Formats: sequence, C-alpha cells, structure tokens
Amino acid sequence: MTKHEHYDVLNVEGGRPVKMWTRGVPVEDEAKRQLANTARMPFIYKHMAAMPDVHLGKGSTIGSVIPTLGAVIPAAVGVDIGCGMMAAKTTLSANDLPDNLGPLRSAIERSVPHGMSPKTRGFKGRDKGSWDTPPLPVDQAWMTLKDEFDDICHKTPRLKNTNNYKHLGTLGSGNHFIEICLDEQGFVWFMLHSGSRGVGNAIGSHFIELAKQDMRTHFINLPDQDLAYLPEGTQHYDDYVEAVGWAQKFARMNREVMMQNLIAAVRTVITKPFETHVEAVNCHHNYVQKEHHFGKDVLVTRKGAVSARAGELGIIPGSMGAKSFIVRGKGNPESFHSCSHGAGRTMSRTEAKRRFSVEDQVRATEGVECRKDADVIDEIPMAYKDIDAVMEAQSDLVEVVHTLKQIVCVKG
Repeated sequence: MTKHEHYDVLNVEGGRPVKMWTRGVPVEDEAKRQLANTARMPFIYKHMAAMPDVHLGKGSTIGSVIPTLGAVIPAAVGVDIGCGMMAAKTTLSANDLPDNLGPLRSAIERSVPHGMSPKTRGFKGRDKGSWDTPPLPVDQAWMTLKDEFDDICHKTPRLKNTNNYKHLGTLGSGNHFIEICLDEQGFVWFMLHSGSRGVGNAIGSHFIELAKQDMRTHFINLPDQDLAYLPEGTQHYDDYVEAVGWAQKFARMNREVMMQNLIAAVRTVITKPFETHVEAVNCHHNYVQKEHHFGKDVLVTRKGAVSARAGELGIIPGSMGAKSFIVRGKGNPESFHSCSHGAGRTMSRTEAKRRFSVEDQVRATEGVECRKDADVIDEIPMAYKDIDAVMEAQSDLVEVVHTLKQIVCVKG
C-alpha cells in the first residue's frame, strides 16, 4: 500500500492499482481481496477507486468504481439496478410538524407499498382500493417507459412476465427506506432510497447468467465467476447495455412516483400549505454509464458509489439513527468523479441480528419515529460505519451542503 495526499493505493500484482479513500475507516481483508480480483480483469481502465464505505459484496465490492474499456461486468452493476436516493427540501420547518409523529409515519406506510406488506407480497396488480389514495402518477410514468420495455421484451421474452408496471411506485425491502429529516436550519426534507425493483432484479440476474454461460463456452477462467463479463461488439453486450439503461430509467422514475405519493401522504396530516422541491436531488448509486475520463470514453460502473462531478449534487445517507448529507461534488478525476453512497456496513445482516437486541435498537434510534422490532435489527446503526469518519475520508471528493437528521423513518 502506497500513500498519496488524500488516498492510499492498493498495488495489485498482475492488475491495475486501486486508489482507496479509506483513511480512518476500517476495510475488511476480504474486501481488499475482492477489489484485487476485479482489478486483475484485463479491461480495467487505468485504475479502480474504492470509496470510504467499501465492503464485501457479491462479485464486486460495494463502494467501488470500476472503469472498463471494451467490456461490462453485469454482476458488478448487480441486480438492484439503478438503486439510489432522492431528496426534496420543503418550505415546512420543525415547528410545523405535529408533536406526535406516529400518524405521519402511518400515513406514509399506507400510501407507499413497502417491504413484504400485503400490498407488495405477491403483488398481483394495481387494485386501487388497496391504496389510501390512488397512486398519483403511476400510469402516466409507465407510459414513458412502456415502448422501450416492449422492445427489450421482444429480444428477451422472459422479462415480460416480471413485476414491472406492478412495482412502479413501490419501495421494496432490506435497506430501502423513506425518511422525513430536518436540516441544519430546521427545514423539513423528504428523502427515500430505492431502485428498479423486480424488473431490475430480473434483468440483472438474466444477464449475469448469460455472461457466466459465455465464459464457460469460451473456456475463460476467472478469479471469481461473478466477474463474468460481456465483451463489446457482441449481441449480449448490446442487449445488456440497452436493458440496464432502461432499468436505470425505471429506478429514477420509481423514486419520482414514490416522492409524489409521499408528499400527498404528508398533506393529509399537515394541513398547512407547503411547497416541495425547493432543492431536489435524484441520483443512482448502483449503475453503469458511458463517461469521458483521462482522454477516453469508458464505461463506469459505480457499485455503491455516487457521481460527484464538479458542482453536481448528491446524497450520502447515514444509518437510520445517524445523519445524512446533501453534498456537492468536487470533480476529483482520480476517483472518476465519484463519492461514497452511504456509511457502509461493518457486519452482515445475520451478524447484526446475532449481536444486537431489540433494546439496543430502541436505544440507537431514540428520537426517531420508526419501527423498533426484531425484524429491523439488521439495520441497526451499529451495523454501519461511522458516517463522520466516512465523510472525513472523502473531503477531497465532496463538500457538505446540508446535514440532515432523521426524525421519521419507514423501512422496507
């Protein structure tokens, strides 16, 4: 490991170096080995970048930025294609909120299908009677996605029988969430975290398996089978780039739909008129796109990382008991204009459930209106890295514009 002013370099034998913005933040040896495996792929361009929230993932490391020339790794993008964040500042202040935040959380939970509730478990269709109010923009939003999806299904028919339209405007489970936050001046923000849901999972899974089949067909040995790739110039590559691009549009639209329904839900509880989108950000953190770096057009895969071009706004959430940040990118070329996508886990969900109790969860989320039962212990704040240390480690990548404190959290 060699040191530079703001980052360390993991020198990889037989591969490209990995520039790591991880000073003051623990990184597992397994994550370093996984980074090195990816860095040995022959099409990595110049170097990889590891963000301070980096931790072990499936195939490629979460919190990594992977620039490639002439190939794409579907498992590096993953199956939660286009997963990301949306935040909107309102004209409401802390004084406008009710003393009891419970009804506010309940209104949101009724208006946005989430987790494994009856509204999303085996979701068969849009029975508008199952919603408090009909989902405002779902049909209109789907019409902007439908024609391209039909073209994709013509090439890959199995994708037609997925939860596509049915999942538009739904949150999902795991670490997906909806939050109401206060900024440093006491203004209310709405924030949510979700991606492309069932259809994105189906697209990712299909092309990950196709890439593995291609590797077997051509007798290509890999350090990890989840590094199976699709070479540029092949039909599978072209089909994947089209499908993954569509899934990213779906994910962005999914967040827009949920935000509109979240706002409508809040208006049923807070009757004072208010404006939203005073400031608004909608950004992916699991995705791939073509970008220009170091003189070449390359594919940049951000697996748990956010674009941070100079002046570009992004969102870095902490855990459900911590704080989150609206940031402005500094356009650091060495990170391929990227920053972290959150705090990053320090332990698996299974380990968190083994180590912590409901009482720990209650203490860690004091002051936040949220679920505090055994089923959400895997999301306990102590299962995540210290968000302040994460932010300090990437001070040359972003500047903080707003610091947000969660007061209501709806978990998927």
